Amino acid sequence: MPDPVCPATGAPMHRDTRPMTLTFQGQSVTFAMPGWYCDRSEESVHTGADMRVSDRMLVRLKARAEGLPEPDEIRRIRKKLGLTQGEAGQLIGGGPRAFQKYEAGDLLPSRAIGSALALLDHDPNALRVLKPRPVRQQSPHAARG
Repeated sequence: MPDPVCPATGAPMHRDTRPMTLTFQGQSVTFAMPGWYCDRSEESVHTGADMRVSDRMLVRLKARAEGLPEPDEIRRIRKKLGLTQGEAGQLIGGGPRAFQKYEAGDLLPSRAIGSALALLDHDPNALRVLKPRPVRQQSPHAARG
């Protein structure tokens, strides 16, 4: 992206980070927000990559406010269980890419996923309950009924 000019003043803008505060359900988080900023006004321009930073912070804030595990906690529990991201998605829920998104902070886990992770963190041996069981073959006589 070429260096933008400020829409309010026409002055050149420059890359920087500035403090940004997000608030959700009475809780707040302040973080360094990257973007293009104007020194003569309060104007800023943010790229898609810049917005991912704020989106991920909002996911963390929502997780904290709703009592759900944050990305680092999800990763810690998954590794404690010895699962890849794909295996965790298949066994615990959400599908093959869900844990990649949870751990990156791109997706807020559901209450059910959060509860399952809390239970498995408390008792990792319970994972065997979620592992696929072999399919039992019916005898030919049972199929006829």
